[in-house]
Amino acid sequence: MTEPVRTARRRSCAFVAALALVGVPTGVATAQSGVAPEQRCRISDPNLTELSGLSSDGRYWYAVDDGGSSIRVSLLDRGDCSVRDVWTSETDPYDVEDLALAPDGAVWLADTGDNRRQRSTVALHRLTEDGDSTLYRLSYPDGPHDAEAILLDRAGTPHVVTKEPFGVAFVYRPAAALAADATVPWERVGSVALPTTDSPDGPIKGIGTRLVTGGSVSQDGTMIALRTYTEAYLFHAPDGDVAAALQRPPVPLRLPPEPQGEAIAWEPDGTLLTTSEGLQPVFALPAAAALLAPAEPEAPPSPETPDADPTPQAHPDEDGTADSEPTGEAFSTAPALVVAGGLAALLLYFLARMRRR
Repeated sequence: MTEPVRTARRRSCAFVAALALVGVPTGVATAQSGVAPEQRCRISDPNLTELSGLSSDGRYWYAVDDGGSSIRVSLLDRGDCSVRDVWTSETDPYDVEDLALAPDGAVWLADTGDNRRQRSTVALHRLTEDGDSTLYRLSYPDGPHDAEAILLDRAGTPHVVTKEPFGVAFVYRPAAALAADATVPWERVGSVALPTTDSPDGPIKGIGTRLVTGGSVSQDGTMIALRTYTEAYLFHAPDGDVAAALQRPPVPLRLPPEPQGEAIAWEPDGTLLTTSEGLQPVFALPAAAALLAPAEPEAPPSPETPDADPTPQAHPDEDGTADSEPTGEAFSTAPALVVAGGLAALLLYFLARMRRR
């Protein structure tokens, strides 16, 4: 990443942090912290100082840095984090923020970073082991967005989740087949409302705990993880439908402290991996998948019990998830929307003044 980009990021973080101190009125949630993280190894390759995306095939970890003037994906040893191979392409990306492994073994890179929200198009890059890369350009139907999470469903369809300081994050997928010689529109297929949490970690307190900085889909397509700087949110996708899964209530999970966590990945065995910029450790959460196991249904109250609670309950779907929408303070965004318009306008004015390469 060039110095102007680093400067812009620092200024953006400082500005958003200031807004957080003012106190945007959102629900405050406490994520589960019962899953003990295990440190596997520490990233040491200087080419991964600003590591922003991670994926795993069970043999290697695939990692990408968000700087540089060419595409570079490092294949890391899962035992000691050493670089075992590098996939490269001479294509010069703008701002790669995440990556995902496709069912055919190719790597997809989300060249979707846009801190100033000024890009008329963003890009996806498909990279193979032999260095063959294809660039696909896409445009949002409702103006520019910054996005740092890519999710590939088990059919290989890419989805991105935007990084929104206020209100909800948006989910997009291509509205038509991707073509290397054309710009394809994104279509919005959903949204995700994450809460502000009480985590003391991360580079930005308050609002920073709700910013989506990475994502991953399990190898079988049935589990999705979105991360913020401080938490992971796990979604069940029994039919492999990413858009539908992200509308279900997630399981929140507190991540280990990281200076600027932007990478998350499922291992094929259901272990969740997380790491940060700054040559930091890779942490593993082996019990993460168990948090998405469907709960055993409760037996209905006996009709002979006179004191049975008559309050209607949400009935689970056949996949074990509830029909009802999440309720309660933790996932309420209504108060934030009251001030979102004015604060968003102020933020966009500030970002527009920042220099980028």
